[in-house]
Amino acid sequence: MFNDVDDFLIGTPKSKFMDILLNANRNIVETELEKFIERVAAMELILEKEFDDEEKKIREFMYDEKNKKELENRVNSLYIELMGNILSQSE
Repeated sequence: MFNDVDDFLIGTPKSKFMDILLNANRNIVETELEKFIERVAAMELILEKEFDDEEKKIREFMYDEKNKKELENRVNSLYIELMGNILSQSE
């Protein structure tokens, strides 16, 4: 049992997310990805309404070194959130 726990703790949120994507129920994964894409689309539309060139604004934020850690933390949080959503429906 302890080896399984240790195995779960090894890897990045991204690698664990990919493992879950490939092994979880396809319908659950599709539903969660659809909800995620819809949310991203809504955020893009909000940005388009707020800024003339939202792509430029996004790139500026992404490649600004002072945002690097915050962005990395948010990406990892999203992987963990999606994993939790998928796993909670897979029980």
